[in-house]
Amino acid sequence: MNKKPCEVPFMNHHSYNIFFTNLANPLKIGIILALRKKGRNVGELSKELGVEQSKISHALKCLKECKIVEAKADGKSRHYTLNKETILPMLELIDKHASVHCKNKCCVNHSH
Repeated sequence: MNKKPCEVPFMNHHSYNIFFTNLANPLKIGIILALRKKGRNVGELSKELGVEQSKISHALKCLKECKIVEAKADGKSRHYTLNKETILPMLELIDKHASVHCKNKCCVNHSH
């Protein structure tokens, strides 16, 4: 029997791939976690994360295209914040999940 894969009408495989690729990138996760505390500009993120501004800008462009971060003009620079409607609640859900289900040795990365 040929079964059709589950199809979600509003998202396709490619959309999930882009979204989770953003979340699987260590630099982008660093940016997301830094912005979770408070909004920042590229220079502030660069200083906090110890990464060149050009790399931060490139990562922010991808995060912005996926609406994970939002940008507002702030004089000559842009001020970046997390999407409060979807991303902040998702991070809280991930924290809740991890605190309950990720206590196993395989979930802990000992290399850091």
